[in-house]
Amino acid sequence: VQLVESGGDMVQAGGSLRLSCAASGFTFDDYAVGWLRQAPGKEREGVSCISSSNPSAHYEDSVKGRFTISTDHAKNTVYLQMNSLKPEDTAVYFCAAVSDLFGCESLGSAFGYLGQGTQVTVSS
Repeated sequence: VQLVESGGDMVQAGGSLRLSCAASGFTFDDYAVGWLRQAPGKEREGVSCISSSNPSAHYEDSVKGRFTISTDHAKNTVYLQMNSLKPEDTAVYFCAAVSDLFGCESLGSAFGYLGQGTQVTVSS
């Protein structure tokens, strides 16, 4: 099983980025997939998640209205479109997946899979 993120970059505040995560070794069917992030000196936090059993996406409050998660099951890829970026969005962004048996609440836990991360830096 492998999750490979791409798309991280350095952008100015107000800019946009789209992160991609290509999964291999499993399919998105019956899985919740999404993104977490970890800023320097802070704990990892959930950003967004979507599951096959509940297509309504979940978003962390600070990114609602700015970030959009989507999946392409044919490509086994999950995306995170990030608009109106702020310096406080600076973090390493991780792609994650967990069985729908556990759900989005368990995204990033030991029950699922986690990518290596991609750096997003937003300058003011």
